[in-house]
Amino acid sequence: MLTIQNLSYTHPDKTLLFSNINLTVNPNEKIALIGNNGAGKTTLLRIIAGELQPSDGILKTDTNPYYIPQIFGQYDHLTVAKALQIDQKLRALHEILNGNISEKNYDLLNDDWTIEERCSTALNEWQLNSLDLSQKIETLSGGQKTKIFLAGISIHQPELVLLDEPSNHLDIPARHYLYDFIENTKCSLIIVSHDRKLLNHLNMVCELDKNGITVYGGNYDFYKEQKQIKANALAQDIQSKEKALKKAREKERETIERRQKLDARAKKNLSKAGLPKIVANTWRNSAEKSTAKIEGAHSEKTGNISQELQELRSYLPEADKMKFGFDHSGLHQGKILFTATNINFSYGNDKYVWNEPLSLRITSGERVAIKGTNGSGKTTLIKIILGNLTPQTGIVSVPESRSVYIDQDYSLINNKLTIYEQTQQFNTSALHEHEVKIRLNRFLFTKEDWDKPCTTLSGGERMRLMLCCLSIADQSPDIIVLDEPTNNLDIQNIEILTQTINEYQGTLLVISHDETFLEQINIQRIIGVN
Repeated sequence: MLTIQNLSYTHPDKTLLFSNINLTVNPNEKIALIGNNGAGKTTLLRIIAGELQPSDGILKTDTNPYYIPQIFGQYDHLTVAKALQIDQKLRALHEILNGNISEKNYDLLNDDWTIEERCSTALNEWQLNSLDLSQKIETLSGGQKTKIFLAGISIHQPELVLLDEPSNHLDIPARHYLYDFIENTKCSLIIVSHDRKLLNHLNMVCELDKNGITVYGGNYDFYKEQKQIKANALAQDIQSKEKALKKAREKERETIERRQKLDARAKKNLSKAGLPKIVANTWRNSAEKSTAKIEGAHSEKTGNISQELQELRSYLPEADKMKFGFDHSGLHQGKILFTATNINFSYGNDKYVWNEPLSLRITSGERVAIKGTNGSGKTTLIKIILGNLTPQTGIVSVPESRSVYIDQDYSLINNKLTIYEQTQQFNTSALHEHEVKIRLNRFLFTKEDWDKPCTTLSGGERMRLMLCCLSIADQSPDIIVLDEPTNNLDIQNIEILTQTINEYQGTLLVISHDETFLEQINIQRIIGVN
């Protein structure tokens, strides 16, 4: 169905993205394509879809792939029918039914007499039964856009489907419907996703990096097990090499000290023996050369071991290289931070956001998830909790506290600033420049990164910079609000975020459809809105 051999891609600026890509996709195979941000996952999907040309290599396929991208902005000016590429068929069908039986209409329809029925069925399957095919894509929510293109699979009935982060904007019910589709479809699938529940419905994991693809013959849990085995072996190798380096340095020190003692004793004996000056000088030069030779041999040995150790450490996951040093909220556990009684909110259209008024209380130290379907008012509730909106009904009490709101785009990062300038915005305790740069290094921003503009950062880099800024602030916020924080992160950066959040001891409010993430950050209770 699909064969890729020795494929490579180089950016227009001559930067190599990846090379030596080899992959075979057989009928009914369901493949997860994973890799760090910037590895080229989306680029590879676009090459398979025919949107980009590879720099080198061979790509053979006997079918037309159906590609669902991660970003839909390029379709905003189109109608739903045109974005799904069914507008001409539908127009031809209606013209034929109205008596215009031209050859052009028959060619456009291509005997696809069930196209309208399939459209209706497919849209109903994704709860889009009230959608008008003439509606512009720009009028739809992110979740609706995703559902439209997922419905397109049933409409077009392709043999090979390429999906780039398909669950990003879906609420939990829609995600579960997507999981069922993946389980039951006869299509071959290649899916880029950080949704670990979704990845466990696939039967092969392909990990992409610049040097090629490593194939793991199982689902995501199997992949993690294999990676853990490798990680344990790497940790043992590092520990063994650290012991060897310590032993080599101790041996070097002992040998040099022993030699220095022997030289001092010999020098003392020479002075007592009353030998001619030329003989003493010759002996002294010989002793110095011998000491230098010994020092050089030991230095070379320790240098080689140190280099090997550094190389081994370079294979560590990013999270293992980072040092968080995350501060905690200064509030005592259990202090009331927000109280609401019978609240509701309207955006001026005489329609309230929630079917029933809400009553709730949030206390310091809690870990709370706010759950609801798309459009149920989760973000509205967050804005009320933070004091940015006032409800039209009910009573709220919001005692003074320090809070920070982190959305999926990490919008607190100012794109007009450099990385270093951004950290200075949070440097309320007047840390010295070198101390700020030490913190940046802890979050994997090296000297080469400090003057980069924030606008060039990936989702994962923006997340790490945001966490770095919070660690630099004089005191961590009392409340951290995360609004779909994992949407634009790869799995590695989700693990970094998870590890950091688990070190934080303040109050946590989270909106997320990523059930695995919610489990791993130890959510204590759920506030449901509808």
